[in-house]
Amino acid sequence: MQVICQWGFDDEANHLLMQRNLPAVRWVGGVELELIAIATGGRIVPRFQELTPDKLGQAGLVREKSFGTTKDRMLYIERCANSRAVTIFIRGGNKMIIEEAKRSIHDTLCVARNLIHNNSIVYGGGSAEISCSIAVEAAADRYAGAEQYAIRSFADVLDGIPLALAENSGLPPIDTLTAVKSQQIQETNPYCGIDCNDVGSNDMRVQNVFETLIGKQQQILLATQVVKMILKIDDVIMLSEF
Repeated sequence: MQVICQWGFDDEANHLLMQRNLPAVRWVGGVELELIAIATGGRIVPRFQELTPDKLGQAGLVREKSFGTTKDRMLYIERCANSRAVTIFIRGGNKMIIEEAKRSIHDTLCVARNLIHNNSIVYGGGSAEISCSIAVEAAADRYAGAEQYAIRSFADVLDGIPLALAENSGLPPIDTLTAVKSQQIQETNPYCGIDCNDVGSNDMRVQNVFETLIGKQQQILLATQVVKMILKIDDVIMLSEF
């Protein structure tokens, strides 16, 4: 049996607990305590006198583990009856590395969540943007006047993603984009993208590079809304220095 407390207790209480073979943890955060209670099926009680068998939680294994050169210790509570969560423990050489790892893991979890909500995907490497750009350029031919130029400008903006991918990969951006876009048109293959991994194939299906459809839709939608908001601004307020 393990006793876990949020606000702590004195040495005498700890001594009495150890006499009865009841190891205890003095200080546990409120959020962590609630999660432990949910996972183990236990109830949080304000004092020892209110403990009853029906309020006790259950776990298959409680163990303490040391790690690192400083011998830091952590308590592992595993095989809980109602556990539906996984704890990800991040360690690094400095705070910047840890924060970067946290951001990367958060992005990964968001992608997994989006796939659960909607498992539709589009292939990455800029292939989706290139395909959309080709379709928008074709649609521009059906319009006359100034509208046609606005539509073509939207297609040019879509090409910005594959251009950035090519440049960040050390490839000549304009030549690479032109070649991939030509390949998409000639082969009628919307899955051709930028070969950032230098695999030797522009087909993103071969490289298994894909993104969630809902994420791609939100990216284009939010970017379009920002541009529309800026274009609606018809007054410019100039602040003069006095």
